Amino acid sequence: MISREKLGMTWYWVARFLCQMFTLMCFRYRVYGRRNIPSKGGFILVANHQSFLDPIFCGIGATRPLTYMARDSLFTSPIFGGMIRSVRAIPLSRDKADISTMKLVIARLKAGEGVCLYPEGTRTYDGRITAFKAGFGLLCRRSKAPVVPVLIDGSYECWPRQKKLFSSGSILVRFGTPLAPEQARTMSNEDLADWVTGTLRRMQHEARLQQGKQPYIYTEEAESAESSAVE
Repeated sequence: MISREKLGMTWYWVARFLCQMFTLMCFRYRVYGRRNIPSKGGFILVANHQSFLDPIFCGIGATRPLTYMARDSLFTSPIFGGMIRSVRAIPLSRDKADISTMKLVIARLKAGEGVCLYPEGTRTYDGRITAFKAGFGLLCRRSKAPVVPVLIDGSYECWPRQKKLFSSGSILVRFGTPLAPEQARTMSNEDLADWVTGTLRRMQHEARLQQGKQPYIYTEEAESAESSAVE
């Protein structure tokens, strides 16, 4: 008899294949840096958040199965909530310290699994990467897992939060050089958030130049205005 765990993993790979077919039919999808994902052991993917499709773009680009952390409000619908739970999504409260979820995620990382996070907390309003929230730093240090920065570019142009439906376009996903657990342990939550934010902004700048796109400009005035809009 097939165990529930094996059945769940089989469904994960079936769902990943279906998402891959959807992506290849609807978008011009390119992925780089897969070798930066550790071949064994736990790891944390930390990505920027441009649209609802980002988990799909990360998942089909990764060479190993992922557990996703998603805001708890996405699980209120029995149908949609059940669907994302079936592909290893875990609800995370944004209004309070979610200790039980953190313990579950750390246990999965220590068991050698991969976890995908979007520490901006919400989708971008204009394509730029907002400063990452510092709360994920504790997770990185407690799990002793390498942190892999993941850049997603083009997803905002295809499905900005101001539109109800997506459109076809070019999507680029790049897995960056991992930050070793030994380095993460020496950094505060704020330092780690700043490192990931800065790393992804540099990756984004280089990627957009390589694609012939206008790079985003980051200034204190622009970031202050965006923070006010989010609040």
